[in-house]
Amino acid sequence: MNWKLPIGARPDDHGTHFRVWAPRAEQVEVVLPANGASQRLTAEAGGYFGGFIAGVGVGAHYAYRVNGGGDARPDPASRSQPEGVHGPSAVVDPAAFAWSDAAWRGLPLEDLVIYELHVGTATPAGTFDALIERLDQIRDLGVTALELMPVADFPGERNWGYDGVNLYAPARAYGGAEGLRRLVDAAHAKGLAVLLDVVYNHFGPDGNYLREFSRDYFTDRHTTPWGDAINVDGPEARPVRDFFINNALHWLHEYHIDGLRLDAVHAILDDSPTHVIAELATAVQAQLPAGRHFLLIAEHEANDPTLVRRSDAQPQAGWGLDGVWADDFHHQVRVALTGEHEGYYADYSGSAQDLAKTMQQNWFFAGQQSAHLGRARGARAGDLNPAHFVYCIQNHDQVGNRALGERLHHTVTLEAYRAASTLLLLAPQTPLLWMGQEWAASTPFLFFTDHNPELGKLVTEGRRKEFASFTAFSGATVPDPQDGETFLRSKLQWEEREHGVHAGILTLYRELLALRRGHPALHERTSFSVKPVGDRAITLHYQSEDGAELCLALSLGGVAEVQLEGAGWHLRLDSEAATYGGHGVSNVEGQNIRFAGARALVFERA
Repeated sequence: MNWKLPIGARPDDHGTHFRVWAPRAEQVEVVLPANGASQRLTAEAGGYFGGFIAGVGVGAHYAYRVNGGGDARPDPASRSQPEGVHGPSAVVDPAAFAWSDAAWRGLPLEDLVIYELHVGTATPAGTFDALIERLDQIRDLGVTALELMPVADFPGERNWGYDGVNLYAPARAYGGAEGLRRLVDAAHAKGLAVLLDVVYNHFGPDGNYLREFSRDYFTDRHTTPWGDAINVDGPEARPVRDFFINNALHWLHEYHIDGLRLDAVHAILDDSPTHVIAELATAVQAQLPAGRHFLLIAEHEANDPTLVRRSDAQPQAGWGLDGVWADDFHHQVRVALTGEHEGYYADYSGSAQDLAKTMQQNWFFAGQQSAHLGRARGARAGDLNPAHFVYCIQNHDQVGNRALGERLHHTVTLEAYRAASTLLLLAPQTPLLWMGQEWAASTPFLFFTDHNPELGKLVTEGRRKEFASFTAFSGATVPDPQDGETFLRSKLQWEEREHGVHAGILTLYRELLALRRGHPALHERTSFSVKPVGDRAITLHYQSEDGAELCLALSLGGVAEVQLEGAGWHLRLDSEAATYGGHGVSNVEGQNIRFAGARALVFERA
């Protein structure tokens, strides 16, 4: 590994090099808690301080003291926080791990089927090593990539990860740096890519000591839902931008990660000529070995196709990212199945016409007025490869941000759930599954934290206030995020996947993903048509260059009649087949299909 992280602690055979950015400091010293010793670092250009301490090796604990007073603080670029986010950092050798994935090159975007999970609740033990034991089952499902919710170290023992404060240090609660490396290496051995959810739009409030090194990490020129914005476009922004760009590169080089999901990019406010995320994408591309894939996928609420456009002739024409979450599909499906119209769902009809339009142009809002936002939203993206757009019918947000953490199948019939699942897994866009979705897991996914008592009380009160206007919930009804039982209730129960309705749903998911992977008409997924039939049904048609055809006829509920075009169609899959837990009654007569409720039928012809 030739790349070296330019900040943090870098050990060699004789000691450790330390480097930290503190532009307004007069002095910075390294403090070694083991013996109480300290050593001043040397001021360098650009506000950095650096130095070498002989005899300090891997595993040594250290912290920085700024200007000779107050408590010593963890390294902003710490690779390990063995005593938690308030304790000292530990020296880690990023080159010590014995990787076995030399032949691994990652996955191209077109091969991506994402399995999003939370490490702490995906298994009873809630660790990277425990997750290794489940990789065979995840691979055999037919997905191609794990997407880990944020693993940057956070306060306490349980958290969603979006309150992380040590962005370079994998959470000690999950197994730390070496545990993550073991997981990635094991996943690659089984042909699975590993994507990592990262948060570059804010830091958590508990354990965030960055201001003690430099106030320039933040700016009041912009505000976000979390307060002052990250300073990526003001005075002294260059080292801040480098902090995040180097973080992305360190996941690539030191952990062999295959891509990043960039949280809430719309909250990274940047008025500079080149957005920091566009610069990050360029930096990553420049670092990639020949043939190596590293995918950058953004969460961005604006429906802006600029994120995934790429132009060598005009670099400013697009950011060059690989993908973007396209939530309009989820919202249309959810409204169609549940009739919900609160909040942002008010912008969606759930009609067959609007669902077909969403899929044909990759998202629904392409410049028209949003009633919920009170302004126009989005731009046209129908000319782009559908693979750039990540679709789901549930994810950590859409489940966990409900008061009781209900999954989609907890609120709709299993017939509707099977039909919606079929549409997702055969859509031309990139599908994302939320852990346990493939067997209709009984467990909820709730919002949980483990903050100090003072902050924890505010979090609990805020969570209950959030749902105070909903008549279904009293304060006591909304689970307390600070209660350890809230976390335990969210853990998957893998044993249930082999029994009853869960086993049927699992069989459906396996067969749909095998069909997506193996059918010739689904190889490219760029030549397709989506058509509404009445208000509740749609058809999705694919045809390969050699003439193989696949047609999905789907109803999300109600009565509908669909007539297939042409002859020679053969039924390949019925979401209501008994083997999937359905009622198994056929309603197909030749080319004519009569729907009396939610159902998906897949036809093929050579």
